[in-house]
Amino acid sequence: MNHHSPGSRRATIAAVLLAAFAASGAHAQTAPSNLDKLKSMKVSGTDPNIPLLPQTGKNADQLRENLKRVKLPPGFKIDLYAVVPDARSIAVAPSTNMMFVGTRKSTVWAVTNRNSGDVATEVKPFAPSLKFRNPNAVCWTPDGFLIVVETNRIYTFPAAEFFYEGGDVAVGEVVAEGQLIPPEEESFNHSGRVCRIGADKKLYVALGQPFNVQPREKLALYNKVGIGGIVRMNQDGTGREVYASGVRNSVGMDFNPKDKTLWFTDNQTDGMGDDIPKGEINRATKAGQFFGYPYIVAKTRITENGYDKDPIPAGAVDPQVMTDAHAADLGLAFYNGKQFPAKYQGGFFSAQHGSWNRTTPIGARLLFTSLKADGTADKTEIFADGWLDSETGLYRGRPVDVAIAKDGSLFVSDDYAGAIYRITYSGS
Repeated sequence: MNHHSPGSRRATIAAVLLAAFAASGAHAQTAPSNLDKLKSMKVSGTDPNIPLLPQTGKNADQLRENLKRVKLPPGFKIDLYAVVPDARSIAVAPSTNMMFVGTRKSTVWAVTNRNSGDVATEVKPFAPSLKFRNPNAVCWTPDGFLIVVETNRIYTFPAAEFFYEGGDVAVGEVVAEGQLIPPEEESFNHSGRVCRIGADKKLYVALGQPFNVQPREKLALYNKVGIGGIVRMNQDGTGREVYASGVRNSVGMDFNPKDKTLWFTDNQTDGMGDDIPKGEINRATKAGQFFGYPYIVAKTRITENGYDKDPIPAGAVDPQVMTDAHAADLGLAFYNGKQFPAKYQGGFFSAQHGSWNRTTPIGARLLFTSLKADGTADKTEIFADGWLDSETGLYRGRPVDVAIAKDGSLFVSDDYAGAIYRITYSGS
């Protein structure tokens, strides 16, 4: 929650916008782009009456029907919360009953629940005058700025949850287009970012490496830039450093609120067989740790490009959890709510998107991992399952991200079905 005074927040927003526009002065042209217009608080000409996405009809009815197949522990229930096409990362707003949802396409969705009921009442595009490019990552700063990370740019939106109603919104650039990674390293593969703000108030961003296994000639560059790792920076983009390396492609991370350690999922090498290598969930306890890739992953040596002939670099950190191979572990969120039973409090939920590189499909489910007293992983169990039809091998949904609602329920995004689900607990 933001505890600054309204005057303080306005001053902060103004300072951010002035700095962002000054930094972009070199880009200003005779015909400024919509981004330049919004940076200088100008009108873009976009229609303020943004069309709403229908939330009823055959599609919504069928999504609810599909959820009847999802198995949960006793006392839990899952329902359709909103129809949201291509729904990926979820950022629950700090002060209002809404969320922003990223996609791998060109839209960030604003999902609002105006009557505080069981379902969202309104879904519409956010900042429609901007041309987003793979805005997979959405996350919040402590004082209410929405961060949106594209393939190769990072936006900041001051007070987005209060100023999203029209087509024009206040915006700044934390990292300008083409400066998050070298443009020549852009790829359609492993380009969906995720982000979080740490206790140090810095912005953390995961950067997947674009190959199945990166060529040797890319190692030095990727280690320097943070591709195949996690970078962190100040909220204005300064002070960037590589926080973690040796990661193939993380599409989910969260900080443990108790000890401030960073946990993240990692998607592993394809083409080595149905059952190897296992997926990983990792714990970073300090800056500079190396997590093994491409030399070793989930205690399996990587053979492509001959990395198994090299010694494993000293100090490689083992995963906390090894999951089923190719299940595609994505979003992760620590449970800090009160609605669920005590066994879930202090642990984390994670989403498995489901396999493609496996003879018998696996995944499309949610996991729960409890922690030991020392903060390391204890037991991991299946929490929600049933989006993958075991008889036919067909997917009826593919969970991507998980997020905790203010009332302690659990939101789940699904980019295949195009939905946000809500899991509640009312007791057995």
